[in-house]
Amino acid sequence: MQSRNRAPAGASHWPRTAGYFALFVNLGLVTSALGPTLPALAGQAGVALDQASILFTAHALGYLLGALLGGRLYDRMGGHPVQAAGLVLMVLSIGLVPLVPSLWPLAALWLVVGVAGGALDVGGNTLMVWVHGREVGPYMNGLHFFFGVGSALGPLVVALMLALGASAARAYWPLALLLLPVAIWLARLSSPAAPDDAEPAPAGAVSTATSDIVAAPSGFAVPPGAIVALIAVLLLLYVGAEAAFGGWIYSYAVALELGSAEGAAYLASAFWGALTAGRLLAIPVAARFRPRSTLLVDLLGCLLSVAVILLWSTSAVALWLGSLGLGVSMASIFPTAITLAERRLRITGRITGWFLAGSSVGAMSLPWIIGQLFTTVGPTATMSVILFDLAAALGVFAVLMWVSRAPSA
Repeated sequence: MQSRNRAPAGASHWPRTAGYFALFVNLGLVTSALGPTLPALAGQAGVALDQASILFTAHALGYLLGALLGGRLYDRMGGHPVQAAGLVLMVLSIGLVPLVPSLWPLAALWLVVGVAGGALDVGGNTLMVWVHGREVGPYMNGLHFFFGVGSALGPLVVALMLALGASAARAYWPLALLLLPVAIWLARLSSPAAPDDAEPAPAGAVSTATSDIVAAPSGFAVPPGAIVALIAVLLLLYVGAEAAFGGWIYSYAVALELGSAEGAAYLASAFWGALTAGRLLAIPVAARFRPRSTLLVDLLGCLLSVAVILLWSTSAVALWLGSLGLGVSMASIFPTAITLAERRLRITGRITGWFLAGSSVGAMSLPWIIGQLFTTVGPTATMSVILFDLAAALGVFAVLMWVSRAPSA
């Protein structure tokens, strides 16, 4: 029996797919705006920049809570009403950000923004898998391409506010208005059915029951929970690096005098733009290459790009080249990891929630760590921490491939 408010199998995919794409544009807009507006929010609250970095932590903690809560909600009720409610909550929260004059109320607002964002992120990834099943690879890359579109536009909105002589924090008002049409669109669509309701498990996938196992190449039996945990840790490290770089590149460039305030905003936008372009390129790549091959190339490209920035730390050219290279290399890591998981597990809202929870821990911890080192050790600590994080991600990926290798993965 199909769940209430869920669309039957065979319903048109494109209205829902377009809704998820629009949702992720808006998620990107809000997420990428925090980094360039951090100095303005610090001034608004009357605190130093390292103290204001708690906003990254509050946002990521909210994302963690929203991911865990949202994962269960999507398994129990129609997904689109949950997404519409999350969007309305985000509108109210970011609309208040420019009006709050002290740090801890600002942190509370960003916690709420994170709760809404985490639930929306889980929903977009989970429902896209439910809609497209084994063919989800290109669509998943498309979903995260549109997140990149929003992420590239967010710093541009901030730069526009600066050019108009307004506070960067006021960028949140137009961003809030852009969320409302998406909420209305999704609320009018029927929700897709979960795989258990709609169709049998994909060939080669395993359930998440604790009695099931995955055969590792060495002959050992690997519980599916271990696969979920490894992918969650991989996403923790990747998202930590993405959030840290995207959130601190503006302040990094200004502190090292590698660009003006407006130039640094354009640099942040260029990073997200490169990530967006990379995700567009990844759509045909996902249809032709195995996820494990794509992930390996991506991680190696990330390490090389950050190494360029570190080796030529006083060069604005190296900073721009490394930022663009990192954006392209990071582009398909998250959607490809979800695609890899879909080939080994039956994806539920709860499992996607664990993936997003891992991502949230990374987004919560690494930007905060860099914030503590930025003023005490120096801005160059930013790239050293990110390089170490990405090297650890490559190690986790190697372990994941060892325990979960399959011909189709």
